[in-house]
Amino acid sequence: MTRPTLAHDVRIVDTTLRDGSHAMAHQFTEQQVRDTVRALDRAGVEVIEVTHGDGLGGSSFNYGFSHTDETTLIAAAREEAKQAKIAVLLVPGIGTVEDLKKARDAGADMVRVATHCTEADVSPQHFAAARDLGMETAGFLMMAHRTPPEDLAKQARIMVDAGCQAPYVTDSAGALLMRDARARFEALVAEVGDEAWVGYHGHQNMSFGVANSVIAYEVGVRYVDGSLCALGAGAGNSPTEVLAAVFDRLDIDTGLDVPGLLAAAEEVVRPYLGRWPKMDRNAIVQGWAGVYSSFLLHAETAAERYKVPAHEILRRCGERGLVGGQEDMIIDVAIEMATKKAEGH
Repeated sequence: MTRPTLAHDVRIVDTTLRDGSHAMAHQFTEQQVRDTVRALDRAGVEVIEVTHGDGLGGSSFNYGFSHTDETTLIAAAREEAKQAKIAVLLVPGIGTVEDLKKARDAGADMVRVATHCTEADVSPQHFAAARDLGMETAGFLMMAHRTPPEDLAKQARIMVDAGCQAPYVTDSAGALLMRDARARFEALVAEVGDEAWVGYHGHQNMSFGVANSVIAYEVGVRYVDGSLCALGAGAGNSPTEVLAAVFDRLDIDTGLDVPGLLAAAEEVVRPYLGRWPKMDRNAIVQGWAGVYSSFLLHAETAAERYKVPAHEILRRCGERGLVGGQEDMIIDVAIEMATKKAEGH
């Protein structure tokens, strides 16, 4: 697959309706999806991601049940988008090729296949399926801080050789400092930049999402993710409206209507926020300790149930090196802490 032709200097991908699902406890309604897609589409956003926070098939006891079936939400998004492509996330082991086919039938144009940063070898069959379905492709190398730049680039090569058109440096924990982010961007651009676009997905746990997005563009990254009102896991994603404003100030063409995105954030998304992502102690600990951002609500729920501090649960998850897909281990950590507390340790 050849990489798509870009209409602008950088392609901002909005993930309010996917990563934001984590912050919404996966309770998006069809009307909220329709209203958000309509506003993003009018503001010129080219790609809008819509699925459960953990991707296709994520609605489950382990990750949290969705309010509305994701195929219904994908179909609603497709109806509202006049120019934008609708993307879905697929995590091998959670979502399947059958789920991808259903998403394509519902109107999805693009799939972003997400693996742990050292496990790209589980993705080729999903990229092959996407090619057969005529979908655009991107690849998420999650928890990118957990492997050196040169090794991350080798994982990107596996994805590109399998048909990925845009491998991503995915800072799932919001842990990458600017120098560390730059090193990874440079490594991926050097490895695959002549064949595929390189992307960046940032979180605000350490407040570097927007700054790292600018660095990303400077070294050749051309896909950058954001979410309105920063709606996403942990402290949230790089805010789409801020990215648009910053790139505009830098005279970098995004094709986005900044006032339109500001209105979308303030008038469409903000009214339905039950929880506005913020850099509080729990979220900062995630970035500091390198913990998967979607662990936040799970840790807070476990903390309330077992009467132990959420930030300590998260810190211990970081010490144990837990990664996406191991949300069930949060309960084990909380029980262990509560037991030691009861024993006076």
